[in-house]
Amino acid sequence: MNTQRGRLITLEGGDGVGKTTHIELLEAYLTEQGISVLRTREPGGTALGEALRKVLLRDELECGAETEMMVLFAARTQHLHAVLRPAIARGQWVLCDRFTDATFAYQGGGRGIPFERIARLETFVQEDFQPDLTLLLDLPIEEGLARATERGGRADRFEKQDLAFKERIRQSYLRRQRDYPGRIQRVDASGSVGEIQTILQHHIQKLLKSGTNP
Repeated sequence: MNTQRGRLITLEGGDGVGKTTHIELLEAYLTEQGISVLRTREPGGTALGEALRKVLLRDELECGAETEMMVLFAARTQHLHAVLRPAIARGQWVLCDRFTDATFAYQGGGRGIPFERIARLETFVQEDFQPDLTLLLDLPIEEGLARATERGGRADRFEKQDLAFKERIRQSYLRRQRDYPGRIQRVDASGSVGEIQTILQHHIQKLLKSGTNP
């Protein structure tokens, strides 16, 4: 393991795939390995990011696709400078619930913004900064929605979108995985929590042993 630099591991996926559960378990797992871990999320992770998150998730919000994308990248810019880059420079491992792949999936696939336009903004904001590993939890849309319904709670503006929107998101995530098969690892999220954790920890073990992308 490279002790001079931390790592960024992101978790991605649609509704009901279990990101919150698995990111908590992965935090415990890495801590057991003696690694200093920071858990965060997007949009969010900073005071500004959390404020923008509340705005974006409001049901009554009238917001165009490109405005939505720009707000997300504004939150991401603050997150990068205030949280992500400093933590990694300190040698911490960061577990982040969603990152830029979510923008390609939701605003690109879901809202119809061309991937090329998002990529230009990604380069402007992030330069060459990318996750070391992205774990894509994947489920058929109907199964994910059933799980989300069982979980309960009030649905946000994105969760209330129709099935076609959600399917476009899923297909965009899968496209991203095909485009970046080294960084993005698709994980079938239909199994038990224990089965899925075993797979996720396997990918992290590869990162631990290599010190580089899996």
